[in-house]
Amino acid sequence: MDKEPEKIASLIKSLNHPDKKVIRKAVDALISIAARMPLLADKLNELLNDTPAEKRWPIAYVLAHISCASLSSLKILTETLGNSDPDIRWAVALLLVRLAKQSNPGVAAHLVDLLKSGRPTQRRMAVYCLRDIGAQDTSSRQALLDALHDPDPLVRVAAVTSLKARPEIGASALDHLLRFVLADPDSRVRASAALALAHLGAPTDPVRRALRDASESADTRLSKAARAALALLEKKGPTLPE
Repeated sequence: MDKEPEKIASLIKSLNHPDKKVIRKAVDALISIAARMPLLADKLNELLNDTPAEKRWPIAYVLAHISCASLSSLKILTETLGNSDPDIRWAVALLLVRLAKQSNPGVAAHLVDLLKSGRPTQRRMAVYCLRDIGAQDTSSRQALLDALHDPDPLVRVAAVTSLKARPEIGASALDHLLRFVLADPDSRVRASAALALAHLGAPTDPVRRALRDASESADTRLSKAARAALALLEKKGPTLPE
């Protein structure tokens, strides 16, 4: 008796399991057998419509591996960037980056939309995804710049730190970084901006002054970051004229 359909049914059922380890095993197993089960994608797509929203991400995750990711699957995956479990968030983030690098234009568009309307954790993860995708389109670049002004400080931190990986964007944000070092209300943002400024900016007097002032701050996180930034600027050479 062929037990393959029974096995698949059991694996699909496990996608709804409360234990993420069980979900992970089921996801891997379904991906591995998809090649010999051409109707699996159709079955999962049907299931996607009948599953509660919070339980859809494992189905979308499998579908993205075994078939061309549909717009609905991409939407579910990008929304999962707000999952309370960081392991799930980052697993989905890595998948989205991979899909984008495989020339799926819908990924970056969904991430840009998420940066405009998502919850803070979703917006933060969207920034990291756009950073790692390295997209050069205007909307992605502008989204990263806009994230510098996000009301959530951790999103601003993500945007600031991402500039080091995207120097072509960071060069246009140096004035923002300098203002963040001087006046952002959150010390995490100020510390991140100090380090980013040293990586991206030239050793000019305004930059050195801002970092010297920050290095004397009573905030230990900020002062430590500013001292590290000053040390990095020393390696870049003498002060440049303004």
